[in-house]
Amino acid sequence: MRSYAPAAEAPPAPGATPAPDINRSDWATLQRLFPYLWDYKWRVLAALSFMVGAKVANVGVPLLLKNLVDAMSFKPGDVQIVLVVPAALLVGYGLLRLSTSLFTELRELVFAKATEGAARRISLEVFRHLHALSLRFHLERQTGGMTRDIERGTRGVHSLISYSLYSIIPTLIEVTLVLTLLAVKFDVWFAGITIIALVFYITFTVTVTEWRTKFRKEMNELDSTAHSRAIDSLLNYETVKYFNNEDFEAKRYDENLLRYRRAAVKSQTTLSMLNTGQQLIIAAGLVAMLWRATQGVVDGRMTLGDLVMVNAFMIQLYIPLGFLGVLYREIKQSLTDLSKMFTLMEKEREIADQPGAQPLSLQASPALRFENVSFAYEPSRPILHNISFEIPPGKTVAVVGSSGAGKSTLARLLFRFYDVQQGRITVAGQDIKQVTQASVRQAIGIVPQDTVLFNDTVEYNIAYGQPGASRAQVEEAARAARIHDFISSTPAGYGTMVGERGLKLSGGEKQRVAIARTLLKNPPIMIFDEATSALDSANERAIQAELRSIAENKTTLVIAHRLSTVVDAHEILVMEAGQIIERGTHAELLALGQRYAAMWALQQSAE
Repeated sequence: MRSYAPAAEAPPAPGATPAPDINRSDWATLQRLFPYLWDYKWRVLAALSFMVGAKVANVGVPLLLKNLVDAMSFKPGDVQIVLVVPAALLVGYGLLRLSTSLFTELRELVFAKATEGAARRISLEVFRHLHALSLRFHLERQTGGMTRDIERGTRGVHSLISYSLYSIIPTLIEVTLVLTLLAVKFDVWFAGITIIALVFYITFTVTVTEWRTKFRKEMNELDSTAHSRAIDSLLNYETVKYFNNEDFEAKRYDENLLRYRRAAVKSQTTLSMLNTGQQLIIAAGLVAMLWRATQGVVDGRMTLGDLVMVNAFMIQLYIPLGFLGVLYREIKQSLTDLSKMFTLMEKEREIADQPGAQPLSLQASPALRFENVSFAYEPSRPILHNISFEIPPGKTVAVVGSSGAGKSTLARLLFRFYDVQQGRITVAGQDIKQVTQASVRQAIGIVPQDTVLFNDTVEYNIAYGQPGASRAQVEEAARAARIHDFISSTPAGYGTMVGERGLKLSGGEKQRVAIARTLLKNPPIMIFDEATSALDSANERAIQAELRSIAENKTTLVIAHRLSTVVDAHEILVMEAGQIIERGTHAELLALGQRYAAMWALQQSAE
């Protein structure tokens, strides 16, 4: 018995639930991020230990500086004090400075793996989840804006960790140590002035930054819109050229850039207001502290070294605090970006495997059945109405009809890009809703009407049907698809780049590459959706012979407009408005003298 094992599916993200709204709280976003970091718990704890060590050493520097200044008050000619005391303090000062840098570098070295590991895991889960989402999502998405959201979200992991672990938390530790030292070593007013200044500073920073956040969000939305428009225009380069609309596209893009510029100027104006207010508060706090320290020196309560120490403490505190507005803004922005990406990760899958679903089990070419299938992309627009037919094992059934009759929808339902609303589809008697999607798709090969290739080599695109296939296997499939000679005639051969979406190749060449990669996959079920529509008559006849040979002993569904390509099918279904209106062999349908016979006569006269 042969089984098709499912490909690896996206693991559910920790605590994933459908989240229609991106305006989750910052705390909820942090909770969502925490499990990814906690996988590296020992590195997190080690990094925190090194961070505390760095701040303890940093706080020790002003203390040693005070002792060094006080030690310089010696009697002339006292050689021991001059040589021993200052020298020892200078060595200690240097060692503390070195310790601060050493602990900081160790912290970053230890935690780098956790940061990169978390970012890698999140990026991979987003990538897997996007592939797991339904075709409906991908038809409605805006590629440019979505890629920007993912890019900013991934960058937000690095920014959030960098700003919080390397800036905010160390500053809080240092503030706590300094306030404790000032309160214990001097009077409580030193700590009081520092706390008052900090409260004013933090309150002002948080209030203004919260007010400014809406401008930054507006900037991001306008940036995503402009990027989406640009990407969409570039992807449709040929259409733009066909209609001579370069100026129109440039004008649309410029309108978005103009709105973005206005938002950016507004954001910068409010940032300047924030920075000015912060510096005023810092300056007031510094003046108050130094005034009190100077008074202490004049009154004899403090030494000159104490004054130097207080000044050094204030500089060490206020320099990082000077960036608090920037840090807080960037942290808020990183949380917003992460929230958007987590919302994307939590978007509910329209098509999902049932709990405990098993792989599709096949022994040979299976029977394929549509049983009373009805389907609509939108409730107001039904596509299929109570469709029933069977493709016996190893046989070929063709579906013909006018455009919009629902023919290609059959292939989409068989691949489970969508689930039927009524009825069921079975493969070898197994309802495809009850087995894993991956195993169903592994058992089916398709040559689509609209062939899209990866921007890579011809060899890569053919080998995509069976990753890891040898060059000989790739060439054999190319020969069967009648494209080997063309590939060999190009300067780079199988290393020829096909361009974005395969646009460097003609329609017929792309279709033959698609045929080759499907032949390489060699599945038990084949779907040919207008597989030769872009080929000339000579190549079409040659490839039709190859396709008939390949379809032998395989269960095959052929979707076609040109009736001459399906005359050998074991059964032909004629569809109209989502219903099967005729069925039979080519000869039987001609004998009926109805819709199929009229289509055949029309095409024959046209030819």
